Amino acid sequence: MGMADPTAPATTSIRMEIKAMMMDPVSKMPVVVLQEPGCERYLPIWIGVCEANAIALEMEGVVTPRPMTHDLALSLLEATRHAVDHVHIHTLREGVFFAAIHLHNGDHGCVVDARPSDAIAIALRAGAPILVCEEVLEHAHHDDGRTEEVLRAVLERLQPEDLGEYEM
Repeated sequence: MGMADPTAPATTSIRMEIKAMMMDPVSKMPVVVLQEPGCERYLPIWIGVCEANAIALEMEGVVTPRPMTHDLALSLLEATRHAVDHVHIHTLREGVFFAAIHLHNGDHGCVVDARPSDAIAIALRAGAPILVCEEVLEHAHHDDGRTEEVLRAVLERLQPEDLGEYEM
C-alpha cells in the first residue's frame, strides 16, 4: 500500500477506540490496541515507551505537575485558536503506520503529519475521534501474523475488570 494523501477524503475510515495497552511479550515494546466499537476488529500498533506513557497517563486521568509534550502541543494549538477535529491513521507501508492530525480554525482547516502514537496521545487530550482507513485495517490483518498473535495475547489476558488499568 503506497503513501496516501492525508488531505484527500478517505475511501472509508472507521472510528476506533483504545481497547488496551500492553507490552509485546516478544519485542518487549508497548502496543496500543485499537478496536472498532461494537465489533471484533482490532488494530495493534507498536509504539515507543515515551508515547505509551503519554497515552497511559491520559487514559488513567493522571495530572502531571508540569505539562508533558502532548499537553504542550495541545496548549499551543489552543493558543493559536486551532482545534483538533480528528486524527486519521491513513497508511501502512512496510510495517510502518502513518497518521495525520486534522485541525481547524474557524472555517480554515489544515492537516499535520504525525506518528500514530503522537496523534493518538493528542486525540485523547483533545477528545477527538481516532479514524483508521479501511485499507489499513485490511492490510494490517494480512501482515506477518504478529497481529493475530498479539490480539490473541490481549484477549486471553484482558478481563472486564482490567479495563481502565493499563499495564506498562
